[in-house]
Amino acid sequence: MSSAALVLVLSSAFFHALWNALLKRHEDPESAVVGVIAVTVVCGGLWALGLQGAAFPTSAALVWSLVAGVLESGYLVALARALRRAPLGLAYTVSRGGALLLVWPVSVLWLGEQLTPGAVAGAALVALGMATMNLVLPRGSVGEGVLWALVSAACIAGFNLSYKRALGEGAQPPALFTLSLGVALPLIILMRRREEAGWGALLRKVMTRPLLLVVAGLLCTLSFSLLLLALVHSGTGAVLTLRNTSIAFALGLGALQGERMGRRQLFGAGLVMLGAVLLGWPRP
Repeated sequence: MSSAALVLVLSSAFFHALWNALLKRHEDPESAVVGVIAVTVVCGGLWALGLQGAAFPTSAALVWSLVAGVLESGYLVALARALRRAPLGLAYTVSRGGALLLVWPVSVLWLGEQLTPGAVAGAALVALGMATMNLVLPRGSVGEGVLWALVSAACIAGFNLSYKRALGEGAQPPALFTLSLGVALPLIILMRRREEAGWGALLRKVMTRPLLLVVAGLLCTLSFSLLLLALVHSGTGAVLTLRNTSIAFALGLGALQGERMGRRQLFGAGLVMLGAVLLGWPRP
């Protein structure tokens, strides 16, 4: 991975953890995510205004972009539910670490990425770290949050692989970003509408803290756009792996919000981060 791609991924990781932390601070993250993604779609549209040439030069590029949007909607709904029920550090580590375990085998078998002893050791550490964090499955709402984080992990893996395939087919990053989130937004709205008493109730919840939603949306835009730019020049497994340094940022932000994790969970999170470093370490 080039130094430029490394900077892009680490910046994306920080902004991703930050917008997740802001979403966690909202009284109703499941409704707030609607407002965050609405802001992000507008920002993506502005980014796409400067496009030159075909946004989706092949039908496969368009199809993979649409698939990414569907998986994005699943990820965002699952993420919001996980953050509402579980601490930021726990939910974030499970979702990002779980995505790693799913992406690497698929990247090796389907996208031709290299499998090395270091990558195998890294995957093993990620799995061990997640198991350590959840030796005793949390009960009640926190346990539900962990399960939603696992659903989020599957969707994260899926949309990252879809992004890579779309980019490989020639999709331009601004168009891919805007279309995928443009597909995700109405799906999220419909999912939330089914659980609310009406459109008015949903709108009131979304607009509870408008400044927080705008800032979170801008950070989300930065995070995803930097991710796509990094994916253009690097493998999916390596990019997603290094982006999981956001786990460290999320743990720090969670601590600033007053969250405390036990020694076992902190040790498990450390193993996940160490495994992520091994997975993403540059190969000769």
